[in-house]
Amino acid sequence: MENMVYLDNAATTMPKPEEVYFFMDTFYRNCGVNVGRGQHKLADKASTLVKDTRQLLLELFNCPQKQVVFTHSATESLNIILQGLSWKNGDTVYITPFEHNAVVRVLHYLTNIYALNVEELVVDKNEMTYDLEGIKYQFQDKKPDVVVMTHASNVCGLITPIKEICNMAKAYNAKTVIDMAQTAGLIHTDLSDVKADYAVFAGHKTLYGPLGIAGFIQDKSAMLKPLLYGGTGVESANPELPKSLPERYEVGSLNIHAIAGLYAALRWVNDTGIDQIRNKESTNARQLIDVLREFDNIKIVGAKRLANHIGVVSCVFNNYGSDSIGNVLSNLDIAVRAGLHCAPCAHLFLGTFPNGTVRFSVSYFNTDNDFDRLREALEYIADNG
Repeated sequence: MENMVYLDNAATTMPKPEEVYFFMDTFYRNCGVNVGRGQHKLADKASTLVKDTRQLLLELFNCPQKQVVFTHSATESLNIILQGLSWKNGDTVYITPFEHNAVVRVLHYLTNIYALNVEELVVDKNEMTYDLEGIKYQFQDKKPDVVVMTHASNVCGLITPIKEICNMAKAYNAKTVIDMAQTAGLIHTDLSDVKADYAVFAGHKTLYGPLGIAGFIQDKSAMLKPLLYGGTGVESANPELPKSLPERYEVGSLNIHAIAGLYAALRWVNDTGIDQIRNKESTNARQLIDVLREFDNIKIVGAKRLANHIGVVSCVFNNYGSDSIGNVLSNLDIAVRAGLHCAPCAHLFLGTFPNGTVRFSVSYFNTDNDFDRLREALEYIADNG
């Protein structure tokens, strides 16, 4: 991406820290073997790397008593969790208005089986804040059985007050699921304090690791119905899946190459510091918004105040569809994402369905030059509109 201004970090952060590229290459060349499938020194080294990566995640989220389960994507994690819960016909599920299709489509499938009642948590559209008092009354009116929340919208960047909502949900003994795909490694999240039964992370986004590694964190005593069946490296003579964690949900071969990258990324996050990463992203988000606000033909959607948003900003352009603007920007070497961003409910809430928006998303690694070049590209669009 030598000449590309990359502003599509909500899809995957790019570039990664140099330490990630180096460690992935070195480890995979020297120890790219299967985990739990051999009694030799290389397998032991791979197993140690996996164990150490789990430990770094537990330290990052301050929850040493919990269990990390690795998957290949946050979508897979959400499927394991949501399809593995013990549902009853007519259960009530609360979600945010901003859920990704990784949640919405799974709940749609489950609703056809269990006749679930899916309700949206109340958000003040004018202030773009969660109405906690309104949510309290929602729960009183319809008791929550499960609450699923994206920690931050991948469309407009609004941060969900997960601690407060989890506390309210637990008054009704509801199961709570947090999707941290856009926030893990960016926002301090103490899972010993937040009453989340399941917290999902994606390695390739704000953890600055590679694609192909994700997972979830849960209590060691929690038992979900398995989604996949197959080899686990333990209890091979047993036709049933083992009940031991994490093996019960880690069916098949772990992606040791991607886990090596996540390990290096977690070390980088620790060395750099979450506060420093968040401050740098916030600085870049301010620059992005300042540039966008220079143009009368651009309307920013949803972002009211940076304090309760991450660096994800959606826009609509006068007289042009989002896909057209995305193509023009791509031709000018500006990488963004246009459309519905796999979150149609968010666009229904924001009033941008079905055309969607042009989404700009920053990272720790964006530079002043990136925003200068973005300004030039937007000037070209304004002058030729």
